[in-house]
Amino acid sequence: MKPPSALCSLNHAERGRLRGVDGRSRFGAPTSTLLHVIFTCPHGPGSQSPAAPLKGGGAGTGPPGSLRAGTAVAPASCSCAVVAMEDSWSERFHTVSPLLRSWALSQMVGTDVFLKCENMQPMGSFKIRGIGHFCQEVARKGCRHLVCSSGGNAGLAAAYSARKLGLPATIVLPEATAPQVVRRLQGEGAEVLLAGKVWDDANLQAQTLAQRDGWVYVSPFDHPLIWEGHSSLVWELHAALGTPPGAVVLAVGGGGLLAGVSAGLLEVGWQHVPIIAMETCGAHCFHAALEAGRLVTLPDITSVATSLGAKTATAQALVCAQQSTILSRVVQDAEAVSAVQRFLDDERMLVEPACGAALAAIYSGLLGQLQAEGRLSPSLASVVVIVCGGNNIDSRQLQSLQTQLGQT
Repeated sequence: MKPPSALCSLNHAERGRLRGVDGRSRFGAPTSTLLHVIFTCPHGPGSQSPAAPLKGGGAGTGPPGSLRAGTAVAPASCSCAVVAMEDSWSERFHTVSPLLRSWALSQMVGTDVFLKCENMQPMGSFKIRGIGHFCQEVARKGCRHLVCSSGGNAGLAAAYSARKLGLPATIVLPEATAPQVVRRLQGEGAEVLLAGKVWDDANLQAQTLAQRDGWVYVSPFDHPLIWEGHSSLVWELHAALGTPPGAVVLAVGGGGLLAGVSAGLLEVGWQHVPIIAMETCGAHCFHAALEAGRLVTLPDITSVATSLGAKTATAQALVCAQQSTILSRVVQDAEAVSAVQRFLDDERMLVEPACGAALAAIYSGLLGQLQAEGRLSPSLASVVVIVCGGNNIDSRQLQSLQTQLGQT
């Protein structure tokens, strides 16, 4: 029987920020940062284990201005350890997301598997990191109206940021976007327009509106400020883990998360850590670009993982392939949706098929295959899986997808 999950105190986590090597935050504001860890053991009422220094971490180690690091001390039978950070700077819109050790996935892989739970961000995905940073920067420069094209997650991040900044926002979505996403966007005060079959159609409409009306266009993935915002995720991993993982697993759509993680790994000195870049067949623009050695535009998006549905990746993704060790793999929709169901059973979290693409690297046995091929170390250190989001899914949609793919 699987042991119960650990519980975590995330007091003031929304204020969490990271300090760079110059003693300032990753986005320019001075900080005084403390890593705060509380582990509540489920084996006894009220029992808590104090934080202990990480190997190679703690005050006085690492680059100048680095975080004082700690980790929860927990009984071996506990299923996860949760790490949270807090500091004195509260301007950023993203939180420091939980880092959970998955007992079930660790058993499968044979080493510690940590889940970076970006599905617990405001508006439910990692997008708030980069898009929140971008929106704040353009607001400081006098932006009066934001327009964003989206498959759902980026639009939610832009709408949330606009509301926090007191700016109007127009979000342009493909016509097939799930109704609950539209309602949630409207609940954030955004104007919602539906245009075209896939994200590329909606993106063209958003760019047209920006040019015509003088609005600021918010790309879901293709801007240096967005990549910079996403890189904060790696600084959190650096503070929490202390030592580099054996691999980072993530899903790739347009390539913004990949670009941010690649940049972050370089910044913290973990450039040797392999990135396992997962896509679904029918939304595999990055994999196609790597094979061709140039950007490739897919003829259509045929995958059910609509959040990955960019026909062309950002050019920065190919730059990342030169700077980082990237292992690109493509899974079938059925594998991604199966991973969604298994993750729900194992971790009690419902995520969308785009996130299922990353999780499929574990559930399909891909890590073991990469080890057998010599692409990953046979004695693999811990693995981090970025759980990127869960907006474009609910229980009825999951059941419908399973029926569509013959899984029921």
